[in-house]
Amino acid sequence: MPKVGLVGCSGFGREVMPLMKIEASERLRSSECFFVDTALPDMPIGGETVITESEFLQNISDEKFFNVAIADYKIRKKVAEKYVDSGCSPLSIRARNALVLDRVELGVGSILCGFTHLTSDVKIGDYFHCNIYSYVAHDSVIGDFVTFAPKVCCNGNVHVHDYAYIGTGAVLKQGTPDKPLVIGEGAVIGMGAVVTKDVAPYEVVVGNPAKPLRK
Repeated sequence: MPKVGLVGCSGFGREVMPLMKIEASERLRSSECFFVDTALPDMPIGGETVITESEFLQNISDEKFFNVAIADYKIRKKVAEKYVDSGCSPLSIRARNALVLDRVELGVGSILCGFTHLTSDVKIGDYFHCNIYSYVAHDSVIGDFVTFAPKVCCNGNVHVHDYAYIGTGAVLKQGTPDKPLVIGEGAVIGMGAVVTKDVAPYEVVVGNPAKPLRK
């Protein structure tokens, strides 16, 4: 029976684990689901098994799948690369009420939480996090290791580059086919921000309309 590990047992991980159990049962016919972390938590998680990373990775003969419930893209990327190099396969997770329409390209290792919506003609990279009630509308392109917090409104013709973080309740204004709204690599969009203009790589913007955060 394949072993399935969810890396990260924080609050988000505890929300994702029930979804992972469904995926593991229906797609892999496996009930061997564990939380995986570099160290065991101080407090037990009721009804769940937590094992160390070294324990999960040690037996290379086992068939193993994983996902990463960690928002920080640097950690998520490092974990994903390490686990793939160790012979594990990424397992995408999708809530039963997540809606995915036509001509959607979705990379490996994604997490689509409850009430999320990917509309038609959308392209999304690897290890995408789409938290509850978030959506990606038509003709949008999302890069690798992008995080959408809850209730993100990504309207049509928006390009979100690799590693960007879009905060809770943020609204990304619809672009046009000849001039999509661009969120640069590694940019951070603050909670509740209304983004009407392009955001530069690794820039942090907040407010309505969104403006660069003064340090």
